[in-house]
Amino acid sequence: MSPTQTLTTREILAKLISFPTVSRDTNLPLVDWVQDYLAAHGIASERVMSPCGTKAHLFAGIGPDAPGGVALSGHTDVVPVDGQNWSSDPFEMVERDGKLFGRGTCDMKGFDAMAIAAMVKAKDAPLKRPLQLALSFDEEVGCMAVVDLVEALKGSALPRAESVIVGEPSMMKVVTGHKGGSGFWVHVEGFEVHSSLQPYGVSAIHEAARLIQWANDMNDQMAAAEPSALAAPFDPPYSTLHVGTITGGTANNITAKTCDFMLGVRAVPGETGWAEKMLAAGAELDARMKKIRPEAGVTMTPAFGVPPLTPEENGPAEALARRLTGDNGLHVVSYGTEGGQFQVRGYSAVICGPGDIAQAHQPDEFLDLSQLVAGDAFMDKLIADLCQ
Repeated sequence: MSPTQTLTTREILAKLISFPTVSRDTNLPLVDWVQDYLAAHGIASERVMSPCGTKAHLFAGIGPDAPGGVALSGHTDVVPVDGQNWSSDPFEMVERDGKLFGRGTCDMKGFDAMAIAAMVKAKDAPLKRPLQLALSFDEEVGCMAVVDLVEALKGSALPRAESVIVGEPSMMKVVTGHKGGSGFWVHVEGFEVHSSLQPYGVSAIHEAARLIQWANDMNDQMAAAEPSALAAPFDPPYSTLHVGTITGGTANNITAKTCDFMLGVRAVPGETGWAEKMLAAGAELDARMKKIRPEAGVTMTPAFGVPPLTPEENGPAEALARRLTGDNGLHVVSYGTEGGQFQVRGYSAVICGPGDIAQAHQPDEFLDLSQLVAGDAFMDKLIADLCQ
């Protein structure tokens, strides 16, 4: 494909899928290609490099210096395919039975491709309001890196967009809220003795279990409580604490020297202070352990912090997305996105993108062709709206 060709959304998607942008690896070859493709069509773009220099965000803008602009937000990274049983090469897009298969087709290079195609299509349209593209890295490992992209957009010469459409898979439904999240890497340092002398040591595993049981107890309390108005639409309609993996110990007859895990929360909009609650529970455990052995204790290191997306009263992003899709239903999701990071920094934000979240992260991930068609129609309506 020559970069001067005007490619279809499907052709762009096939190219994006060919870049194995797993979060642990670089995304620079993909960014190079997108930047060259945009430049070949007269669209300048800017990078925001990662501190390590192996990844980059990319943003671009077209249209007049006017209020009421729209930014199309997507992430370029994908989850690993390790250990998954794929029917075809996950980094080569193939069509079977009306579906496009490949890692990232649904989450969320399908939207990225639509947004890139829309930028090129809108370049020569008589826009009355600006259209912008914002592509991030490391969404799949915490939604934190995008903060640098948002700040770069705010500080750039581009006019400040009014609305941000985050194209996470929603079957092109208008999603106005999602849970937030925060988490800590927890390191529990014990004191080793022979297990027959257990009272004189400190088992990092046994003590870690106390903090995990605190999480269990909190989950039980939240499940039993009456949901708040903001929480009621969610499934489940309350916040949840979770530990997904745990490591520790040396042998069955030694009190564990160390134990490590991540403690995280998925918090409904309107609930704050979860980081402080987790830190307080860790501090209480730390004090208990030090009474037995001063060398023992708990260290908690921030792992991620994702603001919720809170439904906005008379939000311009929601109004725009509903106008373009005709969807007037109430939709919220329990997964997190980068939308909350835009919203807390002053943008009106909404989620609306192609594909079903049930396909995300799965082997044989796919995007139904009908969703590609619906996404392109959405972009055509958006361009027309920006020309009014």
